[in-house]
Amino acid sequence: MLTLLAPAKVNLSLEVLYRRKDGYHELRSIIQSLSLCDRLSFSPSKTVHISSDSQDWQTDLSLVSKAVELFSERCGQNTGVNLKIAKRIPLVSGLGGDSSCAAAVLKGLNKLWGCGYPCWRLMEIGAELGSDVPFFIMGGTAMMEGRGETVTPLPTLTQMWAVLLVPALDMPADKTAALYRNLRPDSFTSGEISDKLLESICQGKLSLSLCFNAFEKVAFELFPELVKYRWQFLEAGAYQISLAGAGPTLFTLLKDKNTAEKIYHNLCQKGHQAYLVSTLGPLD
Repeated sequence: MLTLLAPAKVNLSLEVLYRRKDGYHELRSIIQSLSLCDRLSFSPSKTVHISSDSQDWQTDLSLVSKAVELFSERCGQNTGVNLKIAKRIPLVSGLGGDSSCAAAVLKGLNKLWGCGYPCWRLMEIGAELGSDVPFFIMGGTAMMEGRGETVTPLPTLTQMWAVLLVPALDMPADKTAALYRNLRPDSFTSGEISDKLLESICQGKLSLSLCFNAFEKVAFELFPELVKYRWQFLEAGAYQISLAGAGPTLFTLLKDKNTAEKIYHNLCQKGHQAYLVSTLGPLD
């Protein structure tokens, strides 16, 4: 049996530069893997069987089944697989769980079926599945550009601690598309924010004040209950709060573990779904 981890992520910066002629948006984003991980177990089989320990997870709505089909087509394999997924990353949370699992599927099948594709080839295949998938092939700290297909590894951050607050909100199935539709001209930026953040990372002193998410303003307008959760996060002791991806998860990033633990426990005492995790380097 082969077992791989599929880590969550947060966008330290997420800039939307403009809408492209092909209908996609040009992005510039610095992404960071987290130690909150799903676990995928692969074993040989004559047929494809996919299961999860989460009752809310549905195979037909996930990129996982699409990843199996696409990889089978690309490598010309008709071999099956028995794939079991232990879900730990909350669904539809903005933490990239589905994209991360899809990337793990590509890496896992590449090993299980002996295809021997290099990382860049898996990233090409991943780009056909979704914007975040190429990043998860690599993981760690990276700059993502284009619509997600261009990923550049960055120096691994000195370990930091993230507190995640997952609001109890019902998100529409087209959440990300709705956020894109509601972007306004003042939502677009030049990429300079990510460049400044990149400079601070390369200097070994991440400046948290540079964290930015183009969706944040729109998300708080579309989902006004987020305001309440942000205030409760502040009351728990956080001082700098960002939106994770397309949300609704909110996060704060800290260098001091004790402070992170206090914020986490304060949130848990109020009955919130919260996680205390650390930043993560690239996975093999």
